[in-house]
Amino acid sequence: MLPLTLENLGFAAGGREIVKSISCEIPAGTRTVILGPNGAGKSVLMRLCHGLLKPTTGHVRWRQDGVTRRARGQAMVFQRPVMLRRSAIANVIYALNLAGIAPTECRLRAEDVLEAVGLANVAGRPARVLSGGEQQRLALARAWALGPEVLFLDEPTANLDPNATRDIESIISAIHASGTKIIMTTHSLGQARRLADEILFLSDGRLVERAPVDEFFKQPQSSEAVSFLRGELP
Repeated sequence: MLPLTLENLGFAAGGREIVKSISCEIPAGTRTVILGPNGAGKSVLMRLCHGLLKPTTGHVRWRQDGVTRRARGQAMVFQRPVMLRRSAIANVIYALNLAGIAPTECRLRAEDVLEAVGLANVAGRPARVLSGGEQQRLALARAWALGPEVLFLDEPTANLDPNATRDIESIISAIHASGTKIIMTTHSLGQARRLADEILFLSDGRLVERAPVDEFFKQPQSSEAVSFLRGELP
């Protein structure tokens, strides 16, 4: 599917431009982290790339564009994942069933991925009674089980305690190591340093700067990025 190409991508709602004429190419391999102040358009950009929102202007193009391939080749995990009214393992199996995986393979794959994220011991427990950190691990497991080529993550550790955050970061690293492209947003500069290979920095809906992670943090090129890293932007 990759590279993912954004061509003059824009999105407006309620009379306000939220994403403004973004053009870039996102390659395979690297972990891409989108940074920026509140209201910069990070989450909207992710939803445009994933296909949940239709651009007002411009285009989102995959290397092999097509509805079926795009749907199967990517997944997204939200800040507050939706848990179905069924067990943890049934949540994963349901997603695999929708993807057309054979029933016998569904259970085996679900068991393997729950083991990988440390939830094998709660596989039969109702998903909605799990802790916030466990629900986020389950959401990652549900997405990972599909074997996506690209995984979008929107603030995956927001409101989690340090231990849960560390668990989620370890899972994200494992998913990346398995060959899945990671594209994520975060408000945590420390998390961006730990997980990113490259940074896309947004300000006021525009892509202001793009750089390797070390270069961005050591020597940002835009005044907006300098101010953001100093904590001076709202």
